[in-house]
Amino acid sequence: MERPQFPTEEADEKPLDPAAEKVRRKLVRFVAVNLGILFVAVMAVLGAVVYKVSFSGNAPQTAGDSPVPAPADTPFVEAEIALPAGARILSQSLSGERIALHVALPDGQVAIFVYDLRGRRLLGRYDIRVQ
Repeated sequence: MERPQFPTEEADEKPLDPAAEKVRRKLVRFVAVNLGILFVAVMAVLGAVVYKVSFSGNAPQTAGDSPVPAPADTPFVEAEIALPAGARILSQSLSGERIALHVALPDGQVAIFVYDLRGRRLLGRYDIRVQ
């Protein structure tokens, strides 16, 4: 029995007509130009990252240094905000000199405490009731 002959790729390839060859050359040139631009852009980004990493942290930060700049005339403030024992803070919101604390109380109620940070005093307590 004779084996069937399958056509090879070389036998199937016929030369392209001149119009198709012209389009193929344009496409190859387009791909080459775009890959070149992409390569240059990627190298620029990598160069910027390497520059930023190598020149950003010249001075090591000590424990007393603050990552957030503050004016020299602003004193460091330490204070306490008294909440009932067993209370959990669910969220907080800061607006100017006031802070609002959304608190879950140990008896199952929920309240909002509003504090004046400058005056260091409680401005109000708002119990949240579902009706």
